[in-house]
Amino acid sequence: MRALAFIFCLIASPALAASGGPLGTLMLGRYDCERPGPPAAPAVPEPDWSFAVTTSSRYVAKSGEGTYLLTGNTVTMTSGPLDGTKLVRLRGGFLRVVENGKPGPVRCVLARRSDKH
Repeated sequence: MRALAFIFCLIASPALAASGGPLGTLMLGRYDCERPGPPAAPAVPEPDWSFAVTTSSRYVAKSGEGTYLLTGNTVTMTSGPLDGTKLVRLRGGFLRVVENGKPGPVRCVLARRSDKH
């Protein structure tokens, strides 16, 4: 009986990654990345960082496809052209590329949501 209760607790609790954050997924769609421009100038596009989330844990970038892992608010690209890249989700469709352990100037914004659900 005790084993059954333990199994139920495992099933009922949210999945946690080794880092301690809950596992999740990004909103499907295209994320356009850019760097702030000079004062009073438009942002500078960063097409090499831009990507589209196509399914729960897969993305497509300019030079190929890969997978990502979202734990808490940290996105880690785990394979493909952006492998090793870390981003932090500040809110819904707004991410920042992590540089030197903290959010850097490059931001990635959900530009177009996918029609897939």
